[in-house]
Amino acid sequence: MKALAIAATGMTAQQANLEVIANNIANLNTTGFKRARAEFTDLLYQVDRLQGVPARADTGIVPEGASFGLGVKLAAVRNVHMQGALATTGNTHDLAIQGGGWFEIEGPDGEVLYTRAGAFNLNAEGEVVTVQGMRVLPNIVVPENALDFTVNGSGQVFARIPGQDEPADLGQLNLVAFANDAGLAPLGDNLFRQTAASGDPVQGLPGIDGLGTIAQGYLESSNVDPVREITELISAQRGYEMNSKVITTADQMAATVSQNMR
Repeated sequence: MKALAIAATGMTAQQANLEVIANNIANLNTTGFKRARAEFTDLLYQVDRLQGVPARADTGIVPEGASFGLGVKLAAVRNVHMQGALATTGNTHDLAIQGGGWFEIEGPDGEVLYTRAGAFNLNAEGEVVTVQGMRVLPNIVVPENALDFTVNGSGQVFARIPGQDEPADLGQLNLVAFANDAGLAPLGDNLFRQTAASGDPVQGLPGIDGLGTIAQGYLESSNVDPVREITELISAQRGYEMNSKVITTADQMAATVSQNMR
């Protein structure tokens, strides 16, 4: 009885769906986190009768065939790169992107990685770094005697230096965009890596060519909606229970046939 195997694929799919939802809820307060959604596709079909073929010689065409589905499978876990709300922190090192774009980060081995989480700080050399100590690119160095520094919406970085009337220009923060944000590979620590699916990064200035602007003293919150996740959780639970019920029913039907054959 194929119903047992079909329902088993349904339970496996809902288990995967539950794991995705659980990860979304766990990262409810993760800076810059993008919720994920499980995508499913149906499996191959067993064809008992083809449509569109003659029923008999010199007769009409069969309008509808008979195909039996064999279940469901997980096709992808898609990160939904929608804008999260901006939360004020009052920390001048915190930067948020309002709109599209990514910060460039220098990974441990020199690889360029990407993030939306702008919880930055300064290291001992005055370089702007992530909470893991990775440098933000292009490298910005704040002088040790700087009283404060400012990042405007266009990514220009200035510092107020004692004895100078005008703020010192420390450099320009750029953002990058991808043709397919969902194609980026998540690495953990709020970092993503470029892949063949994402396309090559296109660098530009904040606020130009579709890139977002930079807001200093803010962080982008997770885009997870708790109400939506609870709704999805209930739906996954009901789907799992229904597939379990199918297995129970199929087993009972098989038992009935077995008993009648004795």
